[in-house]
Amino acid sequence: MNPWQDLFDESRRAVARKRPLIHHITNYVVMNLTANVTLALGGSPVMAHDVDEVEEMASLASAVVLNIGTLSPRWIEAMLLAGRRAKSRGIPVVLDPVGAGATSLRTDTCRKLLDEVRPDIIRGNRAEITVLGGVAAQISGVDSRETGEDPLDLYRDFARRTGAIVCVSGPTDWVTDGARMLRVDNGHPRFGRVTGTGCSATSAVGVFAAAGQPLLESTALAMGVFGACGEMAAAASSGPGTFVPALLDALYQAAEGELALPLRIA
Repeated sequence: MNPWQDLFDESRRAVARKRPLIHHITNYVVMNLTANVTLALGGSPVMAHDVDEVEEMASLASAVVLNIGTLSPRWIEAMLLAGRRAKSRGIPVVLDPVGAGATSLRTDTCRKLLDEVRPDIIRGNRAEITVLGGVAAQISGVDSRETGEDPLDLYRDFARRTGAIVCVSGPTDWVTDGARMLRVDNGHPRFGRVTGTGCSATSAVGVFAAAGQPLLESTALAMGVFGACGEMAAAASSGPGTFVPALLDALYQAAEGELALPLRIA
């Protein structure tokens, strides 16, 4: 028996019992898809962005997801307020540094969130994490253009300096707390042909983080489940247009315990 399948069974049952509220402050492009991914996995999504309500909403949530994909000054203030409130309650804060390194606004905002909120989990692509780790990287808009071997020592160092679980998505996903390094080999190239799949993986991380398991394992498990469901969706679809509904179906069936997932996590 795959021990990750056992952990998944424990986590999905915990999510089914709790139906955790996942408070998202996320970007316009992905709100619908990330909400549906959260629902398919058994969580309860809410998108609340206004500074006048985010602290109250974070007070009700089981996890907070901060996604900087479409920033504005008011949203930055809202992220700081919600993040601080979540940290004061001891619930997980997940940061998705969309496009960090592409513009000064995005990079500076991420650094401010890292300093003032101290997220528990940071999930980004290789270029985003490399830039936040202090090294220049090739990024085009929100897409990483980095090639070659992953800089695993940089990922570990970034995790140690931030105190966060660092998750770097790519052909292989890497998850580290600065000491241990887990690799996840689930996934499919078709993820790259649909907008918002990386952001949706972050939402999956938020759902699993709310299940109460250790955050390193929860993060790797979320990436494995999301990637494995993507593999099944790719096999059941003919292109990007049919991939998304097939992905939502696979996530739902996995959360209901109807699928034996080919989890490749080590």
